[in-house]
Amino acid sequence: MSKVAIVTDSTAYIPKELREKHSITVVPQVVIWENETFEDDVTMTPDQFYTRLRTAKVMPTTSQASVVNMHKAFSTLLDQGYDVLGIFVSTKLSGTFQSATLGREELKSGQDKVTIIDSETVAMAMGFQVLAAARAALDGASVADCKALAEKSRSHTGVYLTVETLEFLHRQGRIGGAQRFLGTALNLKPILAVEGGRVEPMDRVRTRGKALDRVVEIVAEKCAGKSPVRIATLHADSPDDAKLLLDKITPIVNPIETIFAAVSPAVGANAGPGTVGLAYMAGM
Repeated sequence: MSKVAIVTDSTAYIPKELREKHSITVVPQVVIWENETFEDDVTMTPDQFYTRLRTAKVMPTTSQASVVNMHKAFSTLLDQGYDVLGIFVSTKLSGTFQSATLGREELKSGQDKVTIIDSETVAMAMGFQVLAAARAALDGASVADCKALAEKSRSHTGVYLTVETLEFLHRQGRIGGAQRFLGTALNLKPILAVEGGRVEPMDRVRTRGKALDRVVEIVAEKCAGKSPVRIATLHADSPDDAKLLLDKITPIVNPIETIFAAVSPAVGANAGPGTVGLAYMAGM
C-alpha cells in the first residue's frame, strides 16, 4: 500500500508544530500590497502583516495559491513515493481549488495519484479536517480512506467568528449572505459563520464582550452531547480575546484537544484586524 501525504493551503493556518508532527505540506496563499507580492507566512508573517496594516494608506488584496506552487508540492511528494490528498479552502471563498486542479493537470505523470477535495470551509475548521486525514495517513490509511474521512468530517466541523467591521470582507468580495448586515449601526457587532462554504450572518449584538459570549454560546450548542470535541481559536491580531474565548469554551465542552491558532495574513486581509472566533470538530 502506498503511503499518503496531505497537502492543504495556508488559510487553514495549522500551527507549525502540528504541521511538522503530521507531515502536512502547506501551499501559501498570496498577499498583494501595492507593487509587492508576498506568500502567506513564508515571506510575510502575521506580525509583519499587522504591523504594516496599522499604518498602511493602501490596503492589501489577496490572490489564491499559485498553480506553480501547487505543481511543485504535488510533484515533490510524488517523487518521494507518496499518493497525495489535497484539502483546500472553500471554492466559494477562493480560487485555490482551481489552482490545485491546474497544478495536478500539469504533472507529467502521476495525476491519478493526486486527489483533491473542497473542505467547504476555512481556518481551523478546515484544519481539523486536514489533521483527521493526516493522522489517518500516519496510521497507514489509504488515500481513499483518508479522503472519505475528510469528507465525513465536513459535517462535524464549523467556525463562528465576530469581526470589528464588515468592510474588509465586503471589499474583498467574501461577504456572502452577511451582505445584509452592511450598514448596521456601528455599535452592533456581527456574528458570522462559514456555512455551505460561504460567510453567512448569524446574529448581531451590542458590544464586543457580548459578541465573544455569543460565539462561545453558539459553539457550545453545536458541540452539546457530542464526543470527542476539538476546539481551536482563530484571531487576527487579537490574541487576548482568542485566549478569553478558549478559556470560556473549554470547561463547557471538555475538548480532548485545544489549539491556539491565529489566521494567516491572507485571511486577515479578508476578515480584518480584530476578527476572533472559534472552530470546532465534534462527534468524530
